[in-house]
This record gives sequence, C-alpha cells and structure tokens, in this order.
Amino acid sequence: MVNDKEKNFISAVVYVRNSEKTIKDFLTAVNGVLSKTFAKYEMICVNDASNDDSAKIIREFSESSLECPVSIVNMGFYQGLEMSMNAGVDLSIGDFVYEFDSDVIDYDISVVTDVYYRSLKGYDIVSAASDRKKRFTSNLFYGLFNSSAKLQHKLTTESFRILSRRAINRVHSLSATIPYRKALYANCGLKVDTVRYKALSGAGDLKRSRGESRRETALDSLILFTNVGYRASMILTLIMIAATLGIGIYTLLVFALGHPVPGFTTMMLVMTGSFFGVFAILTIIIKYLSLLVNLVFKKQRYLIESIEKISK
Repeated sequence: MVNDKEKNFISAVVYVRNSEKTIKDFLTAVNGVLSKTFAKYEMICVNDASNDDSAKIIREFSESSLECPVSIVNMGFYQGLEMSMNAGVDLSIGDFVYEFDSDVIDYDISVVTDVYYRSLKGYDIVSAASDRKKRFTSNLFYGLFNSSAKLQHKLTTESFRILSRRAINRVHSLSATIPYRKALYANCGLKVDTVRYKALSGAGDLKRSRGESRRETALDSLILFTNVGYRASMILTLIMIAATLGIGIYTLLVFALGHPVPGFTTMMLVMTGSFFGVFAILTIIIKYLSLLVNLVFKKQRYLIESIEKISK
C-alpha cells in the first residue's frame, strides 16, 4: 500500500558514460527498490557525452517501463564524473538524493534502502562501500590524501551514497563549484557514516574499468585539498640547502688547502646559492598559489547541452 511507503521525496542521480550494456539493468533494479520503498521519487541520468546508444536506451526504457519522472541531462562534451554529477545534483529536488557514480551493481539491491534508513538515524551523508580488496593505486591515493588533508572523516572507495537536502545546501554554501565531492562531504561538519556490504562476484572487473577521469580527478584533488605540492617543494628546498652547505664547505676546503682554478670558488658559491634561491622562491610561489586556489577555488562550471524530461 502507498500509505506504508516513505513520504520523503527521493532523487536518484546516475552517472552514465558509454553504458549501453548495463544501464537498462541498473534502471530496472534501482527503480524496483525505489518504487517499493518510496511514494514519490525521480531519476536523473547524466549522460556524459556517451558515444554509444546509452541515451537512446534510457529514453526508450523510461517511456515504456518506468513510472517515475526521468530526466536525461546531456552534457555538452565529456566533462568527467565530478562535473557531471554536480549538474545532476543541482537539478535534483529530492529531500534525499542518491548519487550513483557507476551504473554497475556489485551489491545486493537492498543496500540502496539500507543507506536511506541509516541516514534516518541522524546521518546527513551515508555511503555504501564494498569489502572488496582495493587496488594498489587506490590504496596509494587514499593513503596520501588522508595523511595530507585535514578532514574530519577518512576517505575510502565508495559505490554510491545518499545525501540529505541539508547536506547538499551545506556543501554548496562552502563552494560554488565542487571539484571533488567526497572531500567536501567528509569535511562539511555534518554527521557521516558508511554502510559496508559484501561485494557480489562478477561485477567488480567491469566496475573497475570505468575510470576514464579518475587519474585526472585524483591529481586535481591532491592539489586542491592537500598540501602535497607545498610539502614536495619544501623537501626539495631542504635538499638544496643541504647540498648548498656541502658544496660550500667543499669549496672553502679546496680554497684553503689546495690550489683551485682561478674563479672556481666564486663560481661554485654563486651557482649553489642561485639554485637554493630558485627553489626557495618556487616554494614561496607554490604557497601563494595554494592560498589563491583555496580562496578562489575552481571557477569552471559544467556545460549542459540539453535536458530531456520524460514523465507519464
């Protein structure tokens, strides 16, 4: 009965990129669990310039099989996961918003409702994370990120998450553009939790292959949210200080004990001092640039080509 269903309006935002083989099964599964649990909901598929029939499949399947309102957000060009999901979340109107970064399901579909009911316990952001062993590159990135960034909660690999409208408003008040959502979610000052699930076999390899923009996003995130660049320049500067002192001592010893070539001492001292000065200046510049990035953040906005509304 409808009276037994949850009254909160739900938005499900799905990232779609060349997903013609998986998107229909995904929409079927997610629509099934949402229709059983919620009285009203919408689905927003963000088509990130797919060059296959993903949008056509979504359109035809929505018109014939889905009862909920469906929006297809067609990005103007390939813009990656973060910008595309920003566009979908901005369009959403739900009291709670699901963010599905992938349309590959490696979890029991009941996990979708598990994170919702967990959020009703007082958590504004609840993520779903599998127990699958992480790749070396993922462990390296999250280890470096968590050790360098000042976050309230440690980041890890997630499959999807649900956010309250309060969380969305809070995050957007922190930054007009969100280049890495997970970092802002972990540091927005609201209660965050994670639901762990046992990964289903068979879907992991396909899911891991959907990582076209991951490396670029990882590099941007390290620069924006951590002081890795500044720390690296400081280490190089300290190395140059040590090298300068060593070469300076060696030059003075040669001058005092031996018979150096005329001009050797002066040339070496000038060269070592110059290298030290260059690295010191670069360190200062990088520090100022990091401050400017924190103040201005990214002004780049996503570009939408069209929005298709499909409803019955």
